[in-house]
Amino acid sequence: VAYTFPEAARVVDFIKKEADNFIGVPGADFGFFGLPAEYHEEVIEDVPDDYRRIRRVYTTPAGEFFAITKHNADELIPEDFRWERRFIDTLEEMERLAEAVRTPPPLRIAEFESAVAELGERGLPLVGLLHPLGRLVRNSNMENVYSWLMNETGIIHKFLENTNAQVVQTVQALAKAGIGPYYTVTAHEMLIPPWLGPDKFDEFVFPYDKAVNDMIHQSGGKLRIHCHGNCMNFLDRMSEMGVDAIEPLEPAPFGDVVLAEAKKRVGDRMLLSGNVTSQGFLRMTREDVRQAVKDAIRVGAPGGGFTLRTTGGHAATNSVKTRDQMRKVLDNIEAYIDAGLEFGAYA
Repeated sequence: VAYTFPEAARVVDFIKKEADNFIGVPGADFGFFGLPAEYHEEVIEDVPDDYRRIRRVYTTPAGEFFAITKHNADELIPEDFRWERRFIDTLEEMERLAEAVRTPPPLRIAEFESAVAELGERGLPLVGLLHPLGRLVRNSNMENVYSWLMNETGIIHKFLENTNAQVVQTVQALAKAGIGPYYTVTAHEMLIPPWLGPDKFDEFVFPYDKAVNDMIHQSGGKLRIHCHGNCMNFLDRMSEMGVDAIEPLEPAPFGDVVLAEAKKRVGDRMLLSGNVTSQGFLRMTREDVRQAVKDAIRVGAPGGGFTLRTTGGHAATNSVKTRDQMRKVLDNIEAYIDAGLEFGAYA
């Protein structure tokens, strides 16, 4: 939606022509949690000028999984919605997902090559991988899934053993096909406090992720993760787990990352990206943004291993509710770009 605003023209032009981004490209078709799937959706209720409710269905060899979402008519961002039911809502559905027989997912070789050719030298292509536990907590009834991590550990471990073995095999196949060598996963913010503590992280995240990351490294690749929130005290463990780069390093109050301390802890082992709190772009002035960028570069840049990045909601454009708010955010995105160009060059 932001791209449709005339005020976004300079930002869009900069992104298309100059920005050195980490850009997602196709790799493998993981379907629904690694299962081949057919997707369809239907509107089950439509109240004009008020809301619509949509039933979303994946049909897989393990049966049907469905969700229900509610979309209010006055949302500026059409993708904004409220979950009424998530895809994994019951223990029976969780058991079907855990026990499903998995086969190698199809590779998207032609699409990868096309995307890389289009990208050229403008950015670094990142191949998205399935992160089974991250995907699970995002697509499950959240009260249920975290209780299963406490009380149904056998089912969760079976799910993780099966799906992560599939991901390891897929990384091998991707590398052999020349798809890579840079990969990315998301949703680690749902696997740290306040959701999971260190013990559960070590039980359900570390060993499974490390197996995948080891294969990435054996194949000559590197892994970048997207992790919001309170990750400061997990940075060392993530590095030991095989994470090569992390974003978006949110400082308080949105997270707990102190950039100078993060740099000391893992700056020689991980590429650090972020620390400019775009969640505040609705209230910040252009000078506030300029100073935030200047501070992040001053702390993160010495010695290398740091890139600028905003911390939330596509530079806050996904959080706006009105057109005036969007214009305010776009103005501060321009201030962010200007400050990055002013302070971000290495001598």
